[in-house]
Amino acid sequence: MLKSPYHGGHLEVIVGPMFSGKSEELIRRLNRAVIARQRVAVFKPALDNRYHASQVASHAGRTIEAVAVQGVAAIGAHLAGEGTLLSAPGHLLPEVVGIDEAQFFGPDLGPLALGLAEAGVRVILAGLDLDFRAEPFGCVPDLLARAESVEKLTAICTVCGAPATRSQRLIGGQPARYDDPVVLVGAQETYEARCRVHHIVRR
Repeated sequence: MLKSPYHGGHLEVIVGPMFSGKSEELIRRLNRAVIARQRVAVFKPALDNRYHASQVASHAGRTIEAVAVQGVAAIGAHLAGEGTLLSAPGHLLPEVVGIDEAQFFGPDLGPLALGLAEAGVRVILAGLDLDFRAEPFGCVPDLLARAESVEKLTAICTVCGAPATRSQRLIGGQPARYDDPVVLVGAQETYEARCRVHHIVRR
């Protein structure tokens, strides 16, 4: 792994249900790094094109430019400058790397994120910690355990107004079944924020 001259490497993870402001918080932190004139690289899964193909976008409408990638290997290749002018001698890693929708990346995201942090990079990940069944989602639980900093956000339950920690998937207006596919990209037409009491999964 190439070394960065910045030695404050660490891993920050932002989690919560749909509509809790994860991407908003990720964008806020990345924009502060940009204002500080740090080298920033931002990635998102190509799978998530709900709002924009090449931007991380919050439900509130804030955006930041990003590289849409098919997987973790593509992030590593981009950071290494493979196939680009960045592969010239002296190529430096970004000082800050942001990754949105971390739950859509495979188990290789953990080693990449930890490797970047060891190399002196500040890594900021945002994603769902629970899937629509309220079970741990993909690689995110492992990232939470290994992070220096964790922020767990809540949304507002659409039924009672209590703090919401779960993402309610709706199919035709009805709660999804437990055995439905775990990955289904959607927004307000497919998901609602719910508290523990009002979160429903049909079995």
